[in-house]
Amino acid sequence: MSVKIEKGMTGGGIGMTSFMDIVFQLLIFFLVASKFEEAERDMKVVLPAASEAKPVTAKPKELTVNITREGTFIVRLKEIKAEQLQEVLNQAAANNPGQQSVIIRGDKGCELRWAVDVMNMCNKAKISDYRLAIEGQGDSS
Repeated sequence: MSVKIEKGMTGGGIGMTSFMDIVFQLLIFFLVASKFEEAERDMKVVLPAASEAKPVTAKPKELTVNITREGTFIVRLKEIKAEQLQEVLNQAAANNPGQQSVIIRGDKGCELRWAVDVMNMCNKAKISDYRLAIEGQGDSS
């Protein structure tokens, strides 16, 4: 006479539901985070062109300051005044001492003095790594 042994699910399988939930939530998080970062670079600021521009190869920790044609400063998608910009730069320098970088994106129709003002504010905040964005560095609008 043959004996039948019934095998149950005890220890026989690994539940993948929790794993799939976590992977799905991580996917959504990274998609949303990348959209916020793109929003700042998609602002309608016409950058001047430079023939010797080199593309940025690595993406450093940076703060982007946009300057409109009218001289308005925009940081993190908010219009701010010069005094507020100085506070933002001081806080950024305090949060990342010696490692903070600033990208200055000035519209090609804006006055040079506004970009120079931002550079001066960076120096006051002890930020030495600041750059002017120009067309050809991957920031074309």
